[in-house]
Amino acid sequence: MIIDLARFVAAEQTYWDELETQLDRLDSDRSARGVLDLPRAERLHYLYQRAAGDLARLATFSAERELRRTLGALVARAYAEIHAQTGLTADADASGAFDRPWRWLAQTLPRTFRRRWRAFAMTLVITAVGMGFGALAVGIDPDAKSVILPFAHLLGDPKDRVAEEESDHGEALSGHKATFSGQLMANNIKVSILALAFGATWGVGTVVVLFYNGVILGAVCFDYLRAGQGVFLAGWLLPHGSFEIPAILVAGQAGLSLGGALIGWGRRIPLRARLRAVRDDLVTLIGGSALMLVWAGIIEAFFSQYHAPVLPYSVKITFGVVELVALTFYYTQSGKRTV
Repeated sequence: MIIDLARFVAAEQTYWDELETQLDRLDSDRSARGVLDLPRAERLHYLYQRAAGDLARLATFSAERELRRTLGALVARAYAEIHAQTGLTADADASGAFDRPWRWLAQTLPRTFRRRWRAFAMTLVITAVGMGFGALAVGIDPDAKSVILPFAHLLGDPKDRVAEEESDHGEALSGHKATFSGQLMANNIKVSILALAFGATWGVGTVVVLFYNGVILGAVCFDYLRAGQGVFLAGWLLPHGSFEIPAILVAGQAGLSLGGALIGWGRRIPLRARLRAVRDDLVTLIGGSALMLVWAGIIEAFFSQYHAPVLPYSVKITFGVVELVALTFYYTQSGKRTV
């Protein structure tokens, strides 16, 4: 409890001014972001915590609305600066990361992913629920495929498709693989951008996109497994799906992060500050998703479409598993500081 308000303000004003000076310096010289040395970063964090504590103590003075409003705005600015980046140390931040592509890829992207892991976990849950719904719908009513699945080549009997694909020897795409790859990339990137953009609907649109993609995946998997074509399914999906599906999940992670910032989840921080805090993370995540989809498009056109006997399923499945393990290691371990 504050006994002498005037004395309290006089004692703390120096720290508030110092915090505002540091924030102004970061705003005026954007190249300074992400390259603060450890002592300066720690000082900024200390000033932020002190100002936040002062703001809480001032809440007992209902008459000091203007002072609380001014200090509240300062605390919100500091919060946005600190939480928009990875610690404000020598780590590359997203706004300047594309000038240093390797550092962005090796450090910024995986660190951003881990910082938003809760949103990614939510995308997994939503997609899994969608897969369960799709599998259940096709299991109860096989004719539901015509309603659920948007692709004509998936509506027939899986056995017939497998026989047709294995007798084709990849000739259907002969001379058109580059075009096909480009079409796949464009379509998947569009889906990912929608997953992010629909975060502007407070995350509802992102949930719908993720759920529907899960429904499609669940329906296809159940249909092929029920027909005894699990090996073909794994050999067909794993090579490109090991990157394509996670890419859409990462885009959904960005969309849910945007939705969470819009909602606020009880945080007494202005909307503008919340959006600023997630801005760079959204750019980083959607950039990573796009890169993953480019790779998935190339693999799908030039590798996934070849089936046994041209390309043994064991080779395709092994390749897909190695991709998935490598991607998991990258997102969970890359960019960690060594002691």
